[in-house]
Amino acid sequence: MDIKIFTFNPFQENTYLIYDNTNECIVIDAGCYEQYEQTELVNFIEKNNLKLKKIINTHCHIDHILGVKFLKEKYNVDFIAGKNDEFLLNMAVDHAKIYGFKTQTPPLPDLYTDNLPDINFGNTTLDILNVPGHTPGHVAYYCKAENCVFTGDVLFKGSIGRTDLPGGNYDTLISSIYEKLLTLPEDCIVYSGHGDSTSIGFEKNNNPFLGN
Repeated sequence: MDIKIFTFNPFQENTYLIYDNTNECIVIDAGCYEQYEQTELVNFIEKNNLKLKKIINTHCHIDHILGVKFLKEKYNVDFIAGKNDEFLLNMAVDHAKIYGFKTQTPPLPDLYTDNLPDINFGNTTLDILNVPGHTPGHVAYYCKAENCVFTGDVLFKGSIGRTDLPGGNYDTLISSIYEKLLTLPEDCIVYSGHGDSTSIGFEKNNNPFLGN
């Protein structure tokens, strides 16, 4: 499995394109906002002869969904996210205005992570971990074969997700981290929604928000 990381939009959000030896790929948290960002993503897909199979999201905050409408219209593939984050999609235009930029109303999910045990493409399987707290419908995607997890805005290198936005809950977030993420292997690589990658073991030993 190969992972291409793009950093998009004014929030410096990490968009992940994952592909394997079948050339099938998925995009996690499509944050491409500017036209040049959309072009950069598409050019990578086409240059590497990849076939986009799914658009999946860890959660639906505005910075993580800015490219969903573009990709869905271009590639006509399913958009997958948590049912409990649907209200954020409905509020996306208003949220964009708050931060000083414009966006069109994003599509609603074709499928919900609530009804799926995992995500499959090519020869790759990602397990869906329910990790609410940053948002009510937040999930993480764990690839056991590659020993990595895509945590969105739940766990960062040296930090955790904020809980002061609509639907956030600090106690729920901490429980999600301890019960679903810190139980993963210590050498499991953590790919977050913003900033650098880290590992479960590093966060156990160094993250100041986790009782160390």
